[in-house]
Amino acid sequence: MPSVSDLKPQLLLQEVGTRPTIDRLAQFVDQTVTLQGWVFNRRDSKHVIFLEVRDGTGLVQAVVARDVVGDAKFEAAQLPQETSLTVTGTVTRHPKKEGVYELQVSDFLVVQTPTEDFPISPKEHGVDFLMGQRHLWLRSRKQWAILRVRSRVIRAIHDFFASLGFVLMDSPILTPAACEGTTTLFETPYFDKGMAYLTQSGQLYGEASAMAFGKVYVCGPTFRAEKSATRRHLTEFWMVEPEVAYMDLEGDMQLAESFICYIVARVLEDCRTELEILERDITKLEKVRAPFPRISYSECVEQLNGPLGEPLEWGTDFGAPHETALTQDQEQPIIVHRFPQVFKAFYMEPDPTDPRLCLSMDVLAPEGYGEIIGGSERIADYDLLRHRILEHGLPEEAFEWYLDLRKFGGVPHAGFGMGIERCVTWLTGTHHIRQTIPFPRTIDRVYP
Repeated sequence: MPSVSDLKPQLLLQEVGTRPTIDRLAQFVDQTVTLQGWVFNRRDSKHVIFLEVRDGTGLVQAVVARDVVGDAKFEAAQLPQETSLTVTGTVTRHPKKEGVYELQVSDFLVVQTPTEDFPISPKEHGVDFLMGQRHLWLRSRKQWAILRVRSRVIRAIHDFFASLGFVLMDSPILTPAACEGTTTLFETPYFDKGMAYLTQSGQLYGEASAMAFGKVYVCGPTFRAEKSATRRHLTEFWMVEPEVAYMDLEGDMQLAESFICYIVARVLEDCRTELEILERDITKLEKVRAPFPRISYSECVEQLNGPLGEPLEWGTDFGAPHETALTQDQEQPIIVHRFPQVFKAFYMEPDPTDPRLCLSMDVLAPEGYGEIIGGSERIADYDLLRHRILEHGLPEEAFEWYLDLRKFGGVPHAGFGMGIERCVTWLTGTHHIRQTIPFPRTIDRVYP
């Protein structure tokens, strides 16, 4: 028999789950509720004050009428932005807007009044200023909407892989060697062991886990010391990386397109309010359905040098202008496959039909948002993988454990990585990736 103390967390969860919140006001029409939140905006008239109140789940207009609350309370309701308060009132339907609700206030209690004007408003500010105030900028409507979409994307990621029987594995953040190239490593002293590095990817550890569990995925932060200041780059970002034993490149591409379609469907289903705030054209997202167009790297080069008019020498990786040219007229994401080995990672399986190529693929989002997924079939042969490690100038001793995967029951396998921020940037129609993570880290920003 559980004790009373054992039941407290359960009772607390029940209270949190049933407490009235702005996003659930439709369940409380004509009932008196108490909301806990902050003043987002205020409009005054002689006899009515309209407080726009936010509680993290949405916004509601709280109507404070002088003849209801009395003169003293009415005067006290002239609250500045970001005043924290609890407000009690009756939920009513908005007289003009379908599906919108108001709160007819009967009482309120101020929790804390700001000691100075809120710095984000009322005037417009530059991005650099707003990034310096990121801890407060998160409260704005568009930032709120973007990050709620991000939350839904992350939940969809876990739901998708759980539905297919994948096992979530956590990979280390501190690693002994590079995964994606030695020029973009963040390094740190590690006791008496020499240098350790912030992970560029959880993939290698995902491969080890796949040899134990068959189907796994890793989801966590990754770091690239890449001195790039484009709108598509962060130095710290989040990646989801599935890895599957006995899967080839074709299976990898099918998994990637099913994954993207699932995420888009969940965002369209659950984030309509957020997408409306962002003025996102959802008709473009509604066209995302499998199968995606597939085109080889060599065919892309022909198109870029021909009708697309964005020249590229064969054997050179795409830049942002090339990805934009390839996708600007597409309604669907496209899958580009079989890139040259020369600029791809050491672990990618060579194409048996052309040794210059590897069995790799990128998923490029439409509307010019560029690469959101990169993946490949992995090298399964021990000798070839060891040769590639040495060829890339990597320390063999740091990869002995990785080579062991090819010694003991090595099998063909494949996987990919999706940058969560790049996916959210596309889904929300956001111009710059830095707005899709709560506290972005770039080459020129590590504060707040």
